[in-house]
Amino acid sequence: MVTRVSAFNDYKSLVIKIGSAILIQDGALRVDWIEALCADIAELRRHGTDVLIVSSGAIALGCSVLGLERAKLTLPQKQACAAVGQSVLTRGYDDALQQHSLRGAQALLTLEDTENRRRYLNARATLQTLLSLGIVPIVNENDTVATAEIRYGDNDRLAARTAQMIGADALILLSDIDGLYTADPRINNDAAHVAVVETLTGDHIAMAGVANAARGIGSGGMATKLDAARIATEAGCDMFICDGRLAGVVGLLQTGEIKHTKFCRRSDPKAARAQWIAGSLAPGGSITIDTGAATALTQGRSLLAAGITRRDGTFGKGDAIEIKGLDGHVLAIGLSAYDAEDLDGVCGLRSEAIDHPTGPVVVHRDNLVMR
Repeated sequence: MVTRVSAFNDYKSLVIKIGSAILIQDGALRVDWIEALCADIAELRRHGTDVLIVSSGAIALGCSVLGLERAKLTLPQKQACAAVGQSVLTRGYDDALQQHSLRGAQALLTLEDTENRRRYLNARATLQTLLSLGIVPIVNENDTVATAEIRYGDNDRLAARTAQMIGADALILLSDIDGLYTADPRINNDAAHVAVVETLTGDHIAMAGVANAARGIGSGGMATKLDAARIATEAGCDMFICDGRLAGVVGLLQTGEIKHTKFCRRSDPKAARAQWIAGSLAPGGSITIDTGAATALTQGRSLLAAGITRRDGTFGKGDAIEIKGLDGHVLAIGLSAYDAEDLDGVCGLRSEAIDHPTGPVVVHRDNLVMR
């Protein structure tokens, strides 16, 4: 039985991951399908939901344009196909989005952009700025430069990391499968569809490895989708898997007209991020702030350079630091927007006096947890 999911209009931000098998047919983009997807996105945007797309397809499209057979490609040829196909892919989305007065923006990420703290913050700031401007970012792994040693290998995990990065409320994986099954339904008539996963367990992982691995598409499979579910739900993000081959699939999912599996988040994105900052990072140094800055933090504001009186320890941009009051008591922990040495040059300065690309904010309120 298909059940109605929570209205996506309740989500502030949503990531949609699209696999190659859904997007491409006979070497070309499914234009009608993309136009229906973008109509769904436009409806979400009208209700105030930010939407980010994670899309496969660049290499497959490049192969078609260049007349190459994917199975026989060398790594340099794959990278060349990705370079050719990415422009086709982005243009297809942008053309469909413009029919609804929306604009897309290409954003190519590598593994280090989500695993290296400094690059993570830079990528996060770019994506959040695009979303704040009403743009629909179109994310893909940068296959033009990625090698086997430094790549995700599938866009399921990339989508989950991207959802985690921007603090998304929900992630939708559009695939050629309508969710998780207890066994392989192709050979087991007793296989049952799992509609909701409240907590991901080893039993679910076992289902993926035995029953669903062969049903996935591209370079992933159900195992990678459950890995994405683990990342997403721990980051406070609901995740859905559904068969995305139908036109208008996002709208159909929202109204409960198609079968799907929902993986329930373990907390909200803000709480998950706060827990990560407070509990998972070892502070690399500390700063001391004046009374006015301390009051501002309790009011939910960012920490500005003007309120800093002292810096101790060595740390880099993106490292966790302790924020202390004048009495030495730790008031908060946060991620520094500055390297320690650069911070020395702006401590105590008013915002208008700071001539540094980072600006006056030393720890943004989204990267700060009060003690």
